[in-house]
Amino acid sequence: MVTTTDTTEIITQPKTQELSQPSLKRWFRHFFYMPATKRFFNQQDQYAIAQAVTEAEHGHIGEIQVVIEGCLPSRLAYYQDTRTRARQLFAELGVWDTEYNSGVLLYLNLCERKVEIVIDRGIKHATEQQVWDEICQKMVYGLAQREYQQAVILGVKEIGMILDGFYDRKIQDEANELGNKPIILG
Repeated sequence: MVTTTDTTEIITQPKTQELSQPSLKRWFRHFFYMPATKRFFNQQDQYAIAQAVTEAEHGHIGEIQVVIEGCLPSRLAYYQDTRTRARQLFAELGVWDTEYNSGVLLYLNLCERKVEIVIDRGIKHATEQQVWDEICQKMVYGLAQREYQQAVILGVKEIGMILDGFYDRKIQDEANELGNKPIILG
């Protein structure tokens, strides 16, 4: 679903008017999901992802925040889908609050095996919808092949290439406004 607010634009699916519907099935899936985030992404994997983010952010003002979540919290799973959760985390983590509105949230939900990319308004014209969708599809394919670390690193690198091409080194900013280490949630 692509939804637009005055400060952000969500990029992952072409449907624009679809709303998150309450789902008992989704709640059950997330309630009974066995947390495996640390097993899929150990300390070495997290370090490799942080290095990929550092490299992808080099030379332009774009900021990438990676969030990996095993499952939605039970209190939210009935009402929220992964798109809504990604938007919530985009706001809560302050990804929208970069100086040049150049924040990108790469959200991965392991329970549903879905990837969401949330971009800030400063880069909404960086590329076409199809390119963002392809990044998500490649990552989902990598996750299906059980190549978790490689899938996330691939997504980060491709987002970095888009940001590098969009900003074309117009503004040099070496300040790191968002942490490079992935945020691991339940």
